[in-house]
This record gives sequence, structure tokens and C-alpha cells, in this order.
Amino acid sequence: MIERILVAVDDSPESLGAARVAAGMAAGWGARVRILTVVEDSVVGEALEAVGGPGTAGRRSAGAERLVEHVAAEMRARGVADDRIETVVTTGSPFRSIVEVSRSWPADLVVMAVSDRRGLRSPYVGSETERVLEFSECPVLVVPAQAGRGADAGDRTGRRRGWRDGPA
Repeated sequence: MIERILVAVDDSPESLGAARVAAGMAAGWGARVRILTVVEDSVVGEALEAVGGPGTAGRRSAGAERLVEHVAAEMRARGVADDRIETVVTTGSPFRSIVEVSRSWPADLVVMAVSDRRGLRSPYVGSETERVLEFSECPVLVVPAQAGRGADAGDRTGRRRGWRDGPA
């Protein structure tokens, strides 16, 4: 039985679509949900700090907090009880953080989208997703981009749609 779902999100439409799928499962099963986003600690982060000036790291962390709170609010709107939702923001490598949190919590299921970054070995699954699939000790549901289209992706006119705008 699935009692704990770890939902790994970033600010992509695909990721928010995967969170929508996880919300439906969690609401139906009465499962606990831990929403995780990772502020990447890397050369890119250091470069952003150098270009953006002092406080850039704080703004990135604040943005990550807003993201997980937004996803939590949308999950509550989809029927997941408030006391069943936790949010976590970590800093580091996305795949390592996802795997570590899934083990330490411990999750029964990890839900994530196909990441934007494509791995060298696979044109279909991004490198972060591929690593989570390889190292996770629990099942991983990888939600394809098409599943998120009705959630946040643009429609044929190029307009972005909100999470609540119609069925997926």
C-alpha cells in the first residue's frame, strides 16, 4: 500500500503536471505527501551569485519556498488534507537529494516528471530522472510531459494555462 509519496518538483510545466498526478493519487489513497524541490548547489549557482550580486542565493531559496508552497496549495485544492502535506527545500544535487529524502523519510513512491536535461544514454529520460531511477530504493513514477499538458502547459494558441484551468 502506498502511504508516503515523495513529489520532486521544479518550476517546469512538466514537473507541475507530475505534481498534479501525485495529488490525485494522494487524495484517493489518503497518502502523506512530501513535496521536495532542490536549489542546485553548483558552478551555475556560483556564477549566478557572482552576476546577480549579494543576496542572489537568498532569492533563489525564497523562490524555491514559494514553489513548494504553491504546489502544496494546489494539492489541498485537489483534496489532499493539509495535515498530510509537508514541504522540503534542500540545497545540492537534485538526484542525490531526491534519493536521500526518499530513503530517510522513507517514501513508498517517488513521483517526478521527465527532466529537461537529457542524459547521454537516453534521448527520452533526462539525466536527473535517469539517476533517480537507477539509485532509488522505491518505485519511481515518471510522468511524461503529455500528462502535464492540461495542468500548466500552453495551449495551441501559446497561452499558458493554470493548474485549475480545465482537465488534463
